[in-house]
Amino acid sequence: MKLLYVPLILLLTACVTGAHQERERPNIVFILADDLGYGDLGCYGQSIIKTPHLDRFAKEGMRFTQFYSGTTVCAPSRSALLTGQHTGHTYIRGNKEVQPEGQEPLADSVQTFAQLLQEAGYVTGAFGKWGLGMVGTSGDPNRKGFDEFFGYNCQRQSHRYYPTHLWHNAEKVILEGNDLTGKVHYAPAVIQEKTLAFLERHRHEPFFLYVPVVLPHAELQGPEDEHYRQYEHAFDETPHKGNGYGPGATVGGYASVDKPRATYAGMVSRLDAYVGEILAKLDELGLRENTIVLFGSDNGPHMEGGADPSFFNSSGGLRGVKRDLYEGGIRTPFIVRWPGKVAAGSTADHVGAFWDIMPTLVDIAAAPKPRYTDGISFLPTLLNQGQQETHPYLYWEFHEAGGRQAVRIGKWKGVRLGVKERRDPPIELYDLTKDPGEQDDVAAEHPEVVAQLSQAMEQAHRESKLFPLLGQGK
Repeated sequence: MKLLYVPLILLLTACVTGAHQERERPNIVFILADDLGYGDLGCYGQSIIKTPHLDRFAKEGMRFTQFYSGTTVCAPSRSALLTGQHTGHTYIRGNKEVQPEGQEPLADSVQTFAQLLQEAGYVTGAFGKWGLGMVGTSGDPNRKGFDEFFGYNCQRQSHRYYPTHLWHNAEKVILEGNDLTGKVHYAPAVIQEKTLAFLERHRHEPFFLYVPVVLPHAELQGPEDEHYRQYEHAFDETPHKGNGYGPGATVGGYASVDKPRATYAGMVSRLDAYVGEILAKLDELGLRENTIVLFGSDNGPHMEGGADPSFFNSSGGLRGVKRDLYEGGIRTPFIVRWPGKVAAGSTADHVGAFWDIMPTLVDIAAAPKPRYTDGISFLPTLLNQGQQETHPYLYWEFHEAGGRQAVRIGKWKGVRLGVKERRDPPIELYDLTKDPGEQDDVAAEHPEVVAQLSQAMEQAHRESKLFPLLGQGK
């Protein structure tokens, strides 16, 4: 009998150790704001809009000052994030609509880091705006690594905060009373409830929660509650006339709004409150210490629907907004909290971008390595351990407005406009250490740097039949 006890004890010890290791695998939460500017948060210099939860979040973690989104509009930026590839390589490089609902889907061959986390044993959920493939297509979130999806599948549908329906996996969830004339169910509140429920259900297993919040994207709409009322009488206002709720309203339009500045500020504060609720839920469930939380925005601030980014200094003093490849269009507020791992109150000037998220999270989760990535893990920066690898360059494309390219090498930033309209247009050159606002084009003074940036652009861009960029002009 004594001989039987030894293997039995070893087996029980192995089971307990395995269970302990399973619990110790860090949960991952990635919160992605929609069209939030680099300067829209108090911790990045915002002086008008109140964001106490995100400001406290930054004090509890690491605030990055030179981190970039995938590009300057929604779908390709999210494609760069999920696939770990910049827009010269990633599959989706523009906002390409599919009728009657949805966008161009990610192909079957495309790998996302959610799939890698799923393979590693994480339960995965996405709650918010998808925009990378309609239900039933190759880009369906359930086919791209998410066990559960709830929210807007289609970006066009997400122009309305009181939509007729949302999606729960393959189920179309009708929001009774929302018919483009009545406003009953505020979609972000509905999605937030499902987000918190996901945390409740999966508290005892490792999870990856992706929260692509639709706030503060236009249209400018929201309940007239405490988030709005704190700004209701704070500003001089010019009403915005849009495609309001009522006869003739369309899904893709933006509603009329009487007080656009107060409404926008209230939407940013609502986003801040939702982040606070997610953090509070992690605390309540005892998950704070073993959860890494990341926060960013898909691109710079928008000007649609009555929004006024210049009034709020939403770009944080940087040049440009959404649809620009200047810093204001692509630099994102980026914050990471991981108690006991990431130093509280720290600031990082590491230069990184959305395609670095894949290799970083794969490292953290000990998940399978991606088949391909343009990214570099910034885990050494987070942990302040070891040598941090750096990019030879960062590269972006934008396929509207005549086609644009941008590249950053060290302190140098190059921007090229009109690449669809003519071959080899000139490159604007900026020294970001002296001129972060990109006001002084010094291309004529540094032809050798311009040649280096041009070579990087040529190397980074792989032409796509689905999203052609170059060679169309004369």
